[in-house]
Amino acid sequence: MRLPAIFTAAILAFTPGLALAECNWGKKMEQTVASCAEGTTWDAASQTCVTAITG
Repeated sequence: MRLPAIFTAAILAFTPGLALAECNWGKKMEQTVASCAEGTTWDAASQTCVTAITG
């Protein structure tokens, strides 16, 4: 009787961590416009910050 209770407690303890890990699988960290340095802008094609062209 004690073994099933320990097994159930272990499953319940690890479930939230596994669910969180699954949400991030296969996703690339995305940079946002707000994180580009001053004088640069986000280029969606290259997925990087590039020097802003003014003129």
